[in-house]
Amino acid sequence: MPKVSKRYLFVLLGALGDVVRGMSLVDVLKSAQPGCHITWLVEPANEGVVRLHAGVDDVLVFERPRGIRAAIDICRELRKRRFDVTFDLQRHLKSGIFSWMSGAEIRVGFHPKDSKECNWLFNNRFITRHGENISKVDHYGRFLDAIGVERTNQVTFGLNHHVLDDVTASWKEELEGGYVALVLGSSWDSKDWLVEGYAELLNLLVGHQVVLLGDKSKIDMARHLVAGTKNIQVVDLAGKTSLSELVAVIKGATVCVGPDSGPGHIAGAVGTPHITLFGPTPAVRNAPRGSEALVLSATTGCSPCKRRVCPGLDKICMRLIRPEMVFEKVVPFLKG
Repeated sequence: MPKVSKRYLFVLLGALGDVVRGMSLVDVLKSAQPGCHITWLVEPANEGVVRLHAGVDDVLVFERPRGIRAAIDICRELRKRRFDVTFDLQRHLKSGIFSWMSGAEIRVGFHPKDSKECNWLFNNRFITRHGENISKVDHYGRFLDAIGVERTNQVTFGLNHHVLDDVTASWKEELEGGYVALVLGSSWDSKDWLVEGYAELLNLLVGHQVVLLGDKSKIDMARHLVAGTKNIQVVDLAGKTSLSELVAVIKGATVCVGPDSGPGHIAGAVGTPHITLFGPTPAVRNAPRGSEALVLSATTGCSPCKRRVCPGLDKICMRLIRPEMVFEKVVPFLKG
């Protein structure tokens, strides 16, 4: 009888950077087990980036704003799919419940001492314990070890970055080769660099095209920066790109600069150097793949505190990262 291909469920709903790094497992699994079927459970905000990976066969979307109704609907759908293996890459209560509801015979989760919210109760196979002193890409790779799939030294993320070819947005014509992309923020206030830092860096980049990237919350900040620049060609794309367009714009950059964020890990996935400004989060855990030598951080007694909001110290760890320090890292990548 022919061997039946296995059906895998990846439970990794967000954040964007985690989802991108989790995608590093797909190509390895597909290579080791040709014909296997991969379904990814994700939230709407990150659905677009998952769909860019040709190796993901199906995408289930958990519409969290719908609350318990959405959770019930997803659980019902999971029970229909007859999965063989579930990778619970989220390590929270919610992902644990979804892993358990998948009905998979093998449900792989983080080591109980690395998981949160009693997540481990819902899984039946666990990776080795590593804590936070290992990059998240390598940490996710341990899930393949747990099912006996051999990993290679070459890590790929499978992002289709040619999507910009089909974009008709007016800003596409403004982009030139060799631009510098500035990522204006992250999902944590404590990780964000100061607007004054970006403004001074822009003034140091006279003669070079700069693209501003960020979500809708950064629109006002981007407008402020553009208004304060002189003799600099700035393309403001804050709040103007879809996820797939963001991937393509980052791919086209010579270098990116920004805090520890999802776009930083997109840069790592598509091979664009990313100068990451670290404060409350550890670089060893979160440096974009391939840009580990490009991290910048200031030495403070409280960093990395791993807090979303600075506890009354006026974001000193980010404030001490000076624009001149960042520019020095950018210079080797500038053209002309």
